[in-house]
Amino acid sequence: MGTVSNLNVTNAACEFIESASLGDMPEEAIRIARRCMLDGLALYVAGSVEPSAKILAEEAVAAGGREDALVLGKGDAKAPAPAAARVLGTAGHAHDWDDTQVSRDPRHQYGLLTHPTIPPLAASLVVAQMRGDVGGREFMTAFLTGFEVECKISEIMLPDHYKRGFHSSGTVGTFGACAAAAKLLGLTGKKLGSAMGIAASMASGIRINFGTMTKPLHVGRASENGVTAALLAARGFTADAQALDGPWGFFSVHGGGLYEEKVAAGFAKTYSIVDPGVSIKPYPSGILTHQAMDAMLSLVRERDIAPDEVERITLYAGSNVLKPIRYAKAGNHLEAKFSMAALLAMLVIRRRAGRAEFTDEFVASAEMQAMQERISTALDPEIEAQGMDIIRSRIELVTRAGETHVQWADERYRGGPDHPMSDAELEEKVAACTDGVIDDSATARLIETAWRAEKLTDAADLARVIQH
Repeated sequence: MGTVSNLNVTNAACEFIESASLGDMPEEAIRIARRCMLDGLALYVAGSVEPSAKILAEEAVAAGGREDALVLGKGDAKAPAPAAARVLGTAGHAHDWDDTQVSRDPRHQYGLLTHPTIPPLAASLVVAQMRGDVGGREFMTAFLTGFEVECKISEIMLPDHYKRGFHSSGTVGTFGACAAAAKLLGLTGKKLGSAMGIAASMASGIRINFGTMTKPLHVGRASENGVTAALLAARGFTADAQALDGPWGFFSVHGGGLYEEKVAAGFAKTYSIVDPGVSIKPYPSGILTHQAMDAMLSLVRERDIAPDEVERITLYAGSNVLKPIRYAKAGNHLEAKFSMAALLAMLVIRRRAGRAEFTDEFVASAEMQAMQERISTALDPEIEAQGMDIIRSRIELVTRAGETHVQWADERYRGGPDHPMSDAELEEKVAACTDGVIDDSATARLIETAWRAEKLTDAADLARVIQH
Protein backbone atom coordinates (compact mmCIF):
# COMPACT_ATOMS: atom_id res chain seq x y z
CA MET A 1 0.00 0.00 0.00
CA GLY A 2 1.16 3.51 -0.67
CA THR A 3 0.39 6.98 0.51
CA VAL A 4 -1.17 9.32 -1.99
CA SER A 5 1.13 12.33 -1.74
CA ASN A 6 3.80 11.18 -4.18
CA LEU A 7 1.57 9.61 -6.82
CA ASN A 8 -0.17 11.05 -9.84
CA VAL A 9 -3.30 9.10 -10.70
CA THR A 10 -5.21 12.19 -11.83
CA ASN A 11 -2.60 13.04 -14.46
CA ALA A 12 -2.43 9.44 -15.65
CA ALA A 13 -6.22 9.31 -15.99
CA CYS A 14 -6.32 12.59 -17.90
CA GLU A 15 -3.54 11.50 -20.25
CA PHE A 16 -5.47 8.33 -21.02
CA ILE A 17 -8.75 10.20 -21.58
CA GLU A 18 -7.07 12.61 -23.99
CA SER A 19 -5.24 9.96 -26.00
CA ALA A 20 -7.85 7.16 -26.03
CA SER A 21 -8.71 5.99 -29.54
CA LEU A 22 -10.90 3.11 -30.65
CA GLY A 23 -8.21 2.04 -33.09
CA ASP A 24 -5.85 1.43 -30.19
CA MET A 25 -8.35 -0.56 -28.14
CA PRO A 26 -8.30 -4.37 -28.35
CA GLU A 27 -11.11 -6.01 -30.28
CA GLU A 28 -11.95 -8.12 -27.24
CA ALA A 29 -12.57 -4.96 -25.23
CA ILE A 30 -14.87 -3.66 -27.97
CA ARG A 31 -16.70 -7.01 -28.18
CA ILE A 32 -17.38 -7.08 -24.45
CA ALA A 33 -18.32 -3.38 -24.52
CA ARG A 34 -21.09 -4.15 -27.03
CA ARG A 35 -22.47 -6.74 -24.62
CA CYS A 36 -22.29 -4.35 -21.68
CA MET A 37 -23.99 -1.61 -23.70
CA LEU A 38 -26.78 -3.94 -24.80
CA ASP A 39 -27.28 -5.04 -21.21
CA GLY A 40 -27.28 -1.43 -20.00
CA LEU A 41 -29.76 -0.24 -22.60
CA ALA A 42 -32.18 -3.02 -21.66
CA LEU A 43 -31.82 -2.14 -17.99
CA TYR A 44 -32.71 1.48 -18.70
CA VAL A 45 -35.95 0.22 -20.23
CA ALA A 46 -36.64 -2.13 -17.32
CA GLY A 47 -35.94 0.56 -14.75
CA SER A 48 -37.93 3.26 -16.52
CA VAL A 49 -41.20 1.95 -15.05
CA GLU A 50 -39.86 1.74 -11.48
CA PRO A 51 -41.20 4.39 -9.09
CA SER A 52 -37.71 5.78 -8.45
CA ALA A 53 -37.08 6.51 -12.12
CA LYS A 54 -40.63 7.70 -12.78
CA ILE A 55 -40.43 10.26 -9.98
CA LEU A 56 -37.12 11.57 -11.30
CA ALA A 57 -38.47 11.71 -14.87
CA GLU A 58 -41.49 13.66 -13.72
CA GLU A 59 -39.24 16.05 -11.81
CA ALA A 60 -36.96 16.54 -14.82
CA VAL A 61 -39.89 17.41 -17.09
CA ALA A 62 -41.48 19.68 -14.48
CA ALA A 63 -38.20 21.54 -13.89
CA GLY A 64 -37.80 22.18 -17.62
CA GLY A 65 -34.76 23.91 -19.05
CA ARG A 66 -32.54 23.41 -22.07
CA GLU A 67 -33.74 20.53 -24.26
CA ASP A 68 -30.49 18.57 -24.53
CA ALA A 69 -31.62 14.97 -24.29
CA LEU A 70 -34.68 12.74 -24.07
CA VAL A 71 -36.12 12.08 -20.62
CA LEU A 72 -36.38 8.30 -20.29
CA GLY A 73 -39.98 7.09 -20.34
CA LYS A 74 -41.41 10.50 -21.25
CA GLY A 75 -41.87 10.22 -25.00
CA ASP A 76 -40.54 13.28 -26.84
CA ALA A 77 -39.91 15.31 -23.67
CA LYS A 78 -36.36 16.59 -23.23
CA ALA A 79 -34.36 18.08 -20.37
CA PRO A 80 -30.86 19.41 -19.69
CA ALA A 81 -28.19 16.74 -20.08
CA PRO A 82 -27.44 16.33 -16.34
CA ALA A 83 -31.12 15.83 -15.46
CA ALA A 84 -31.59 13.34 -18.31
CA ALA A 85 -28.49 11.47 -17.12
CA ARG A 86 -29.84 11.32 -13.57
CA VAL A 87 -32.99 9.56 -14.80
CA LEU A 88 -31.00 7.13 -16.95
CA GLY A 89 -28.51 6.28 -14.23
CA THR A 90 -31.22 5.66 -11.64
CA ALA A 91 -33.26 3.51 -14.01
CA GLY A 92 -30.19 1.49 -14.99
CA HIS A 93 -29.48 0.56 -11.38
CA ALA A 94 -33.08 0.38 -10.18
CA HIS A 95 -33.17 -3.43 -10.31
CA ASP A 96 -29.56 -3.97 -9.20
CA TRP A 97 -29.26 -6.00 -12.40
CA ASP A 98 -26.40 -4.05 -14.00
CA ASP A 99 -22.98 -5.52 -14.67
CA THR A 100 -20.28 -5.75 -12.02
CA GLN A 101 -16.55 -5.17 -12.12
CA VAL A 102 -14.47 -8.21 -11.18
CA SER A 103 -11.31 -8.35 -9.08
CA ARG A 104 -8.97 -11.29 -8.64
CA ASP A 105 -7.06 -9.52 -5.88
CA PRO A 106 -7.68 -11.31 -2.55
CA ARG A 107 -7.08 -8.00 -0.75
CA HIS A 108 -10.37 -6.81 -2.22
CA GLN A 109 -12.27 -9.01 0.15
CA TYR A 110 -15.60 -8.35 -1.53
CA GLY A 111 -14.03 -9.36 -4.83
CA LEU A 112 -16.48 -7.35 -6.86
CA LEU A 113 -16.23 -3.59 -6.88
CA THR A 114 -18.27 -1.10 -8.93
CA HIS A 115 -21.13 -1.45 -11.43
CA PRO A 116 -19.15 0.06 -14.32
CA THR A 117 -21.46 0.40 -17.34
CA ILE A 118 -24.40 2.57 -16.34
CA PRO A 119 -22.68 5.91 -15.48
CA PRO A 120 -20.42 6.21 -18.57
CA LEU A 121 -23.18 4.88 -20.84
CA ALA A 122 -25.72 7.38 -19.46
CA ALA A 123 -23.21 10.22 -19.86
CA SER A 124 -22.38 9.17 -23.40
CA LEU A 125 -26.06 8.94 -24.35
CA VAL A 126 -26.99 12.42 -23.15
CA VAL A 127 -23.89 14.19 -24.47
CA ALA A 128 -24.27 12.46 -27.85
CA GLN A 129 -27.81 13.84 -28.06
CA MET A 130 -26.72 17.28 -26.89
CA ARG A 131 -24.01 17.47 -29.54
CA GLY A 132 -26.05 15.85 -32.30
CA ASP A 133 -23.06 14.86 -34.42
CA VAL A 134 -21.56 11.87 -32.60
CA GLY A 135 -20.89 8.76 -34.65
CA GLY A 136 -20.77 5.22 -33.34
CA ARG A 137 -16.98 4.94 -33.18
CA GLU A 138 -16.65 8.14 -31.17
CA PHE A 139 -19.46 7.00 -28.89
CA MET A 140 -17.84 3.61 -28.29
CA THR A 141 -14.51 5.31 -27.59
CA ALA A 142 -16.08 7.56 -24.96
CA PHE A 143 -17.96 4.70 -23.31
CA LEU A 144 -14.89 2.47 -23.09
CA THR A 145 -12.79 5.39 -21.85
CA GLY A 146 -15.23 6.05 -19.02
CA PHE A 147 -15.50 2.34 -18.24
CA GLU A 148 -11.71 1.98 -17.97
CA VAL A 149 -11.25 5.08 -15.83
CA GLU A 150 -14.01 4.00 -13.45
CA CYS A 151 -12.67 0.46 -13.07
CA LYS A 152 -9.03 1.44 -12.62
CA ILE A 153 -9.86 4.01 -9.94
CA SER A 154 -11.91 1.36 -8.18
CA GLU A 155 -9.07 -1.17 -8.43
CA ILE A 156 -6.46 1.30 -7.19
CA MET A 157 -8.41 2.32 -4.08
CA LEU A 158 -8.23 0.36 -0.84
CA PRO A 159 -11.34 -1.70 -0.02
CA ASP A 160 -11.66 0.36 3.18
CA HIS A 161 -13.77 2.66 0.98
CA TYR A 162 -16.53 0.06 0.85
CA LYS A 163 -16.06 -1.07 4.45
CA ARG A 164 -16.46 2.51 5.66
CA GLY A 165 -19.92 2.49 4.11
CA PHE A 166 -19.39 4.17 0.74
CA HIS A 167 -21.22 2.81 -2.30
CA SER A 168 -18.54 2.65 -4.97
CA SER A 169 -21.00 2.61 -7.86
CA GLY A 170 -22.15 6.04 -6.69
CA THR A 171 -18.72 7.42 -5.83
CA VAL A 172 -16.35 5.95 -8.42
CA GLY A 173 -19.12 5.91 -11.01
CA THR A 174 -18.93 9.71 -11.03
CA PHE A 175 -15.46 9.51 -12.60
CA GLY A 176 -16.66 7.06 -15.25
CA ALA A 177 -19.44 9.43 -16.28
CA CYS A 178 -17.11 12.43 -16.17
CA ALA A 179 -14.48 10.73 -18.33
CA ALA A 180 -17.03 9.69 -20.97
CA ALA A 181 -18.64 13.13 -21.06
CA ALA A 182 -15.26 14.89 -21.15
CA LYS A 183 -14.16 12.71 -24.05
CA LEU A 184 -17.21 13.64 -26.11
CA LEU A 185 -16.85 17.31 -25.16
CA GLY A 186 -13.20 17.28 -26.26
CA LEU A 187 -11.80 18.45 -22.93
CA THR A 188 -8.01 18.52 -22.63
CA GLY A 189 -5.31 19.96 -20.39
CA LYS A 190 -6.42 22.12 -17.47
CA LYS A 191 -10.11 21.84 -18.34
CA LEU A 192 -9.94 18.06 -18.23
CA GLY A 193 -8.06 18.14 -14.91
CA SER A 194 -10.69 20.49 -13.52
CA ALA A 195 -13.47 18.17 -14.67
CA MET A 196 -11.93 15.31 -12.69
CA GLY A 197 -11.44 17.63 -9.72
CA ILE A 198 -15.06 18.74 -9.77
CA ALA A 199 -16.14 15.10 -10.04
CA ALA A 200 -14.03 14.21 -7.00
CA SER A 201 -15.93 16.71 -4.85
CA MET A 202 -19.30 15.56 -6.18
CA ALA A 203 -18.74 11.80 -5.73
CA SER A 204 -21.10 10.43 -3.07
CA GLY A 205 -23.31 7.56 -1.91
CA ILE A 206 -23.53 5.68 1.40
CA ARG A 207 -24.63 2.09 1.95
CA ILE A 208 -27.17 2.84 4.67
CA ASN A 209 -29.61 3.53 1.83
CA PHE A 210 -29.34 0.04 0.34
CA GLY A 211 -32.84 -1.39 0.08
CA THR A 212 -34.44 1.98 -0.71
CA MET A 213 -34.98 4.16 -3.79
CA THR A 214 -31.88 6.12 -2.87
CA LYS A 215 -29.51 3.24 -3.70
CA PRO A 216 -30.20 3.51 -7.46
CA LEU A 217 -30.21 7.29 -7.08
CA HIS A 218 -26.51 6.96 -6.16
CA VAL A 219 -25.84 5.79 -9.71
CA GLY A 220 -28.23 8.39 -11.09
CA ARG A 221 -26.31 11.10 -9.27
CA ALA A 222 -22.99 9.64 -10.43
CA SER A 223 -24.24 9.94 -14.02
CA GLU A 224 -25.61 13.43 -13.45
CA ASN A 225 -22.60 14.72 -11.52
CA GLY A 226 -20.09 13.36 -14.01
CA VAL A 227 -21.87 15.17 -16.84
CA THR A 228 -22.17 18.34 -14.75
CA ALA A 229 -18.46 18.25 -13.90
CA ALA A 230 -17.51 18.01 -17.58
CA LEU A 231 -19.94 20.75 -18.64
CA LEU A 232 -18.76 23.13 -15.93
CA ALA A 233 -15.11 22.51 -16.75
CA ALA A 234 -15.85 23.17 -20.41
CA ARG A 235 -17.06 26.64 -19.38
CA GLY A 236 -13.91 27.31 -17.38
CA PHE A 237 -14.96 26.24 -13.89
CA THR A 238 -11.84 25.21 -11.98
CA ALA A 239 -10.85 22.57 -9.46
CA ASP A 240 -7.63 21.12 -8.06
CA ALA A 241 -5.78 19.20 -10.75
CA GLN A 242 -4.67 16.55 -8.24
CA ALA A 243 -8.05 15.88 -6.72
CA LEU A 244 -7.59 12.11 -6.71
CA ASP A 245 -4.07 12.13 -5.27
CA GLY A 246 -3.63 15.04 -2.87
CA PRO A 247 -3.45 14.78 0.94
CA TRP A 248 -7.15 15.67 1.13
CA GLY A 249 -7.96 14.06 -2.21
CA PHE A 250 -10.44 11.37 -3.09
CA PHE A 251 -8.24 8.35 -2.32
CA SER A 252 -7.14 9.71 1.04
CA VAL A 253 -10.50 10.96 2.24
CA HIS A 254 -12.67 8.15 0.89
CA GLY A 255 -10.44 5.13 1.24
CA GLY A 256 -7.42 5.82 3.41
CA GLY A 257 -4.95 5.32 0.58
CA LEU A 258 -4.32 3.16 -2.45
CA TYR A 259 -2.28 0.29 -3.87
CA GLU A 260 0.87 1.89 -5.22
CA GLU A 261 1.78 -1.03 -7.52
CA LYS A 262 -1.60 -0.70 -9.22
CA VAL A 263 -0.95 2.96 -9.89
CA ALA A 264 2.31 1.96 -11.57
CA ALA A 265 0.37 -0.46 -13.81
CA GLY A 266 -1.43 2.55 -15.31
CA PHE A 267 -4.52 2.91 -17.47
CA ALA A 268 -5.23 0.80 -20.56
CA LYS A 269 -2.05 -1.26 -20.48
CA THR A 270 -4.61 -3.95 -19.92
CA TYR A 271 -8.28 -3.03 -20.16
CA SER A 272 -10.25 -3.89 -17.05
CA ILE A 273 -13.25 -4.85 -19.18
CA VAL A 274 -11.12 -7.75 -20.46
CA ASP A 275 -8.82 -8.49 -17.53
CA PRO A 276 -9.94 -9.22 -14.86
CA GLY A 277 -13.25 -8.76 -16.65
CA VAL A 278 -16.87 -7.94 -15.96
CA SER A 279 -19.88 -9.92 -14.80
CA ILE A 280 -23.22 -9.53 -16.61
CA LYS A 281 -25.77 -10.43 -13.98
CA PRO A 282 -28.41 -13.13 -14.45
CA TYR A 283 -30.44 -11.95 -11.44
CA PRO A 284 -31.58 -8.46 -10.35
CA SER A 285 -29.92 -8.61 -6.95
CA GLY A 286 -26.51 -8.09 -5.37
CA ILE A 287 -23.82 -10.13 -7.13
CA LEU A 288 -22.82 -11.72 -3.82
CA THR A 289 -26.14 -13.58 -3.82
CA HIS A 290 -25.94 -15.16 -7.27
CA GLN A 291 -23.87 -18.24 -6.48
CA ALA A 292 -26.28 -19.28 -3.73
CA MET A 293 -29.28 -18.48 -5.94
CA ASP A 294 -28.00 -20.73 -8.71
CA ALA A 295 -27.38 -23.44 -6.12
CA MET A 296 -30.93 -23.10 -4.81
CA LEU A 297 -32.36 -23.26 -8.32
CA SER A 298 -30.32 -26.36 -9.16
CA LEU A 299 -31.39 -28.09 -5.95
CA VAL A 300 -35.14 -27.62 -6.36
CA ARG A 301 -35.05 -28.42 -10.07
CA GLU A 302 -32.81 -31.48 -9.98
CA ARG A 303 -34.49 -33.01 -6.94
CA ASP A 304 -37.96 -31.73 -7.87
CA ILE A 305 -38.73 -30.25 -4.47
CA ALA A 306 -42.09 -28.48 -4.26
CA PRO A 307 -42.57 -25.44 -1.99
CA ASP A 308 -44.92 -27.25 0.39
CA GLU A 309 -42.29 -29.96 0.96
CA VAL A 310 -39.82 -27.53 2.52
CA GLU A 311 -39.45 -27.63 6.30
CA ARG A 312 -36.43 -25.30 6.54
CA ILE A 313 -33.48 -24.02 4.52
CA THR A 314 -30.15 -22.79 5.89
CA LEU A 315 -27.56 -20.92 3.85
CA TYR A 316 -24.03 -21.28 5.20
CA ALA A 317 -21.56 -18.62 4.03
CA GLY A 318 -18.79 -16.23 5.06
CA SER A 319 -19.13 -12.71 6.36
CA ASN A 320 -18.34 -11.33 2.89
CA VAL A 321 -21.84 -12.48 1.91
CA LEU A 322 -23.75 -12.26 5.17
CA LYS A 323 -22.79 -8.72 6.22
CA PRO A 324 -23.75 -6.85 3.01
CA ILE A 325 -26.90 -8.93 2.44
CA ARG A 326 -28.46 -7.29 5.43
CA TYR A 327 -32.19 -8.12 5.61
CA ALA A 328 -33.14 -11.28 7.49
CA LYS A 329 -36.57 -11.01 5.89
CA ALA A 330 -37.79 -8.71 3.13
CA GLY A 331 -41.05 -6.80 3.18
CA ASN A 332 -40.72 -5.23 -0.27
CA HIS A 333 -38.85 -5.78 -3.52
CA LEU A 334 -36.04 -3.34 -2.70
CA GLU A 335 -35.25 -5.09 0.56
CA ALA A 336 -35.50 -8.44 -1.26
CA LYS A 337 -32.39 -7.61 -3.29
CA PHE A 338 -30.42 -7.73 -0.02
CA SER A 339 -32.21 -10.62 1.68
CA MET A 340 -31.10 -14.23 1.18
CA ALA A 341 -34.40 -15.42 2.66
CA ALA A 342 -36.38 -13.56 0.01
CA LEU A 343 -34.11 -14.49 -2.90
CA LEU A 344 -34.05 -18.18 -2.06
CA ALA A 345 -37.79 -18.15 -1.38
CA MET A 346 -38.45 -16.82 -4.89
CA LEU A 347 -36.54 -19.71 -6.41
CA VAL A 348 -38.28 -22.31 -4.26
CA ILE A 349 -41.74 -20.93 -5.05
CA ARG A 350 -41.40 -19.92 -8.72
CA ARG A 351 -38.03 -21.38 -9.79
CA ARG A 352 -37.03 -18.02 -11.19
CA ALA A 353 -36.12 -14.56 -9.90
CA GLY A 354 -36.68 -11.80 -12.42
CA ARG A 355 -38.73 -8.64 -12.85
CA ALA A 356 -41.98 -10.49 -12.19
CA GLU A 357 -40.75 -11.69 -8.81
CA PHE A 358 -39.24 -8.38 -7.71
CA THR A 359 -42.51 -6.62 -6.99
CA ASP A 360 -43.82 -5.40 -3.66
CA GLU A 361 -46.98 -7.44 -4.16
CA PHE A 362 -45.16 -10.75 -4.60
CA VAL A 363 -42.54 -10.17 -1.90
CA ALA A 364 -45.23 -9.16 0.61
CA SER A 365 -47.55 -12.05 -0.33
CA ALA A 366 -48.48 -14.58 2.32
CA GLU A 367 -46.69 -17.34 0.39
CA MET A 368 -43.41 -15.41 0.23
CA GLN A 369 -43.59 -14.25 3.82
CA ALA A 370 -44.24 -17.78 5.05
CA MET A 371 -41.40 -19.26 3.01
CA GLN A 372 -38.98 -16.59 4.23
CA GLU A 373 -39.79 -17.64 7.81
CA ARG A 374 -38.39 -21.09 6.96
CA ILE A 375 -35.09 -19.73 5.63
CA SER A 376 -32.12 -18.61 7.70
CA THR A 377 -28.41 -17.90 7.28
CA ALA A 378 -25.42 -18.94 9.35
CA LEU A 379 -21.76 -17.99 9.42
CA ASP A 380 -19.61 -21.00 8.55
CA PRO A 381 -16.16 -20.77 10.21
CA GLU A 382 -14.61 -23.17 7.70
CA ILE A 383 -15.85 -21.11 4.75
CA GLU A 384 -14.70 -17.93 6.50
CA ALA A 385 -11.22 -19.38 7.02
CA GLN A 386 -10.81 -20.05 3.29
CA GLY A 387 -10.67 -16.32 2.56
CA MET A 388 -12.88 -13.79 0.87
CA ASP A 389 -11.47 -13.64 -2.64
CA ILE A 390 -14.14 -16.11 -3.84
CA ILE A 391 -17.81 -16.19 -2.86
CA ARG A 392 -18.36 -19.57 -1.21
CA SER A 393 -21.59 -20.95 0.26
CA ARG A 394 -23.70 -24.06 0.66
CA ILE A 395 -27.40 -24.71 1.14
CA GLU A 396 -28.95 -27.29 3.42
CA LEU A 397 -32.63 -28.00 2.78
CA VAL A 398 -34.64 -30.21 5.12
CA THR A 399 -37.99 -31.52 3.87
CA ARG A 400 -41.11 -32.13 5.93
CA ALA A 401 -40.44 -35.83 5.35
CA GLY A 402 -37.11 -35.50 7.17
CA GLU A 403 -34.79 -35.68 4.15
CA THR A 404 -31.72 -33.42 4.09
CA HIS A 405 -30.39 -32.09 0.78
CA VAL A 406 -27.06 -30.28 0.50
CA GLN A 407 -25.99 -28.13 -2.45
CA TRP A 408 -22.68 -26.27 -2.70
CA ALA A 409 -22.60 -23.12 -4.79
CA ASP A 410 -20.44 -23.12 -7.91
CA GLU A 411 -17.56 -20.72 -7.29
CA ARG A 412 -17.56 -19.95 -11.02
CA TYR A 413 -20.69 -17.89 -10.73
CA ARG A 414 -22.87 -17.65 -13.83
CA GLY A 415 -22.38 -14.38 -15.67
CA GLY A 416 -18.80 -13.91 -14.52
CA PRO A 417 -15.79 -13.97 -16.87
CA ASP A 418 -15.11 -17.64 -16.02
CA HIS A 419 -18.71 -18.65 -16.77
CA PRO A 420 -20.17 -15.92 -19.01
CA MET A 421 -23.68 -15.74 -20.36
CA SER A 422 -23.79 -16.45 -24.09
CA ASP A 423 -24.97 -13.75 -26.50
CA ALA A 424 -28.23 -15.68 -26.86
CA GLU A 425 -28.69 -15.76 -23.08
CA LEU A 426 -27.95 -12.04 -22.96
CA GLU A 427 -30.64 -11.42 -25.57
CA GLU A 428 -33.04 -13.48 -23.45
CA LYS A 429 -32.24 -11.21 -20.51
CA VAL A 430 -32.88 -8.17 -22.71
CA ALA A 431 -36.30 -9.56 -23.65
CA ALA A 432 -37.08 -10.17 -19.96
CA CYS A 433 -36.08 -6.59 -19.15
CA THR A 434 -38.21 -5.01 -21.85
CA ASP A 435 -41.24 -7.31 -21.58
CA GLY A 436 -44.36 -5.27 -20.95
CA VAL A 437 -42.53 -1.95 -21.38
CA ILE A 438 -41.82 -1.86 -25.11
CA ASP A 439 -43.14 -4.25 -27.75
CA ASP A 440 -41.27 -7.11 -29.43
CA SER A 441 -40.40 -5.12 -32.54
CA ALA A 442 -38.93 -2.32 -30.42
CA THR A 443 -36.94 -4.87 -28.45
CA ALA A 444 -35.59 -6.39 -31.65
CA ARG A 445 -34.61 -2.92 -32.85
CA LEU A 446 -32.84 -2.22 -29.56
CA ILE A 447 -30.84 -5.46 -29.83
CA GLU A 448 -29.93 -4.91 -33.47
CA THR A 449 -28.85 -1.31 -32.88
CA ALA A 450 -26.69 -2.15 -29.86
CA TRP A 451 -24.85 -4.97 -31.63
CA ARG A 452 -23.66 -2.53 -34.31
CA ALA A 453 -23.12 0.43 -31.99
CA GLU A 454 -19.72 1.52 -33.31
CA LYS A 455 -21.03 1.41 -36.90
CA LEU A 456 -23.86 3.88 -36.29
CA THR A 457 -23.86 7.16 -38.19
CA ASP A 458 -25.78 8.83 -35.37
CA ALA A 459 -25.08 7.41 -31.91
CA ALA A 460 -28.18 9.17 -30.57
CA ASP A 461 -30.09 6.26 -32.15
CA LEU A 462 -29.11 4.33 -29.01
CA ALA A 463 -31.12 6.79 -26.92
CA ARG A 464 -34.07 6.67 -29.27
CA VAL A 465 -34.41 2.85 -29.27
CA ILE A 466 -35.00 2.77 -25.50
CA GLN A 467 -37.50 5.61 -25.43
CA HIS A 468 -41.22 5.11 -24.86
